[in-house]
Amino acid sequence: MHELIKYQFNTRRKKYGTGAALSLLNGNVGHEVLAFHKKLPNYAVTPLHNLAHLSRRLGLGSIHIKDESWRFGLNAFKGLGGSYAVGKYLADKLQCDINSLSFAALNTPEIKEKIKDCVFVTATDGNHGRGVAWAAEQLGLKAVVYMPKGSSLIRAENIRHHGAECTITDLNYDDAVRLAHRRAQTKGWVLLQDTAWTGYEEIPTWIMQGYMTLAVEAYEQLAETNSPLPTHLILQAGVGSFAGSVMGYFVEKMQENIHNIIVVEPHQANCLYQSAVMNDGQPHCVTGDMATIMAGLACGEPNIISWPIIRDNTSCFISADDCLAAKGMRISAAPRPGTDTPFISGESGAIGVGLLYELMNNMHYQDLANRLQLDANAHVLLISTEGDTSPDIYEDIVWNGRSV
Repeated sequence: MHELIKYQFNTRRKKYGTGAALSLLNGNVGHEVLAFHKKLPNYAVTPLHNLAHLSRRLGLGSIHIKDESWRFGLNAFKGLGGSYAVGKYLADKLQCDINSLSFAALNTPEIKEKIKDCVFVTATDGNHGRGVAWAAEQLGLKAVVYMPKGSSLIRAENIRHHGAECTITDLNYDDAVRLAHRRAQTKGWVLLQDTAWTGYEEIPTWIMQGYMTLAVEAYEQLAETNSPLPTHLILQAGVGSFAGSVMGYFVEKMQENIHNIIVVEPHQANCLYQSAVMNDGQPHCVTGDMATIMAGLACGEPNIISWPIIRDNTSCFISADDCLAAKGMRISAAPRPGTDTPFISGESGAIGVGLLYELMNNMHYQDLANRLQLDANAHVLLISTEGDTSPDIYEDIVWNGRSV
């Protein structure tokens, strides 16, 4: 029987304060990152939707979802990481403090002369590469982007729209990353990759820190509206950079008040789930084409920086069928009239909604929901990491009912 959901409870979860160090993801760092982003063009706090009707229907205390489709006009959250990493790299190059740096300052003639030869290179399914291309565009710098085979043509065009050189390769995501790494080494370019490996850790750390802005915003939005702070986080994962960043911030901020953190991946690219199943404390890879509609999560090799944070703080690892992402897209787009605010959530952004709905409605998973304490006292925070970054795919699923 094909399982919609496979799960592994984490026997290695640590009590707060005894797990992987969160010093790189603490509240002070988060506010420094937010202050940097506030100086960027088009910065605005993205919406936090209160899904009050859906939470009542599912028997939960509350559901809030952060809508990153509004971020910088890029339709996804990834520009947060790319822009902050570019800022940190250039601050180091110019020997100045990131806190005193802005993109406006970087565009002065004197500074532009010093940085004009910088070329940034990365691999992406679309969103990260677009964020890097956008950040480079703001400074008149060059970006080179490699995409895995099967990548959406519209996502490639969106990257080129920002002046970047973009190539769809015949490689899977992890091999495209290796290609970008080789190009950086041979051409003297700056590799701006959102995953890490031994010997390449500083820039991925900056990218993870960049993602903290959305977590800081979400926490402050909940507090400002007197909404319950989350007892549960459901975070989607590819290599784990985003999941590690958000859970790192909330665990450091809220400590034991976070009851359960759930990490969800597609069946076809479930490297963190498989690492939990192996249960030796080490990250494990999956290989192959990783053909999933959740293109932003189609990654087979965990980020070695985020893995210890995820290993020590996640309650349950879930591997999910693509149909749950499609269900989440439809639920987000079409709540009952007069109830929750409709919003556009793409394939990688909607898996949290689809998973939560399935857990609370499918009797087959009732025991799992109970073990996760998903009940009337649960306050769930989700992040919709992207909008319709590939409009044709979005419409095919949401409008035409494409079966996946």
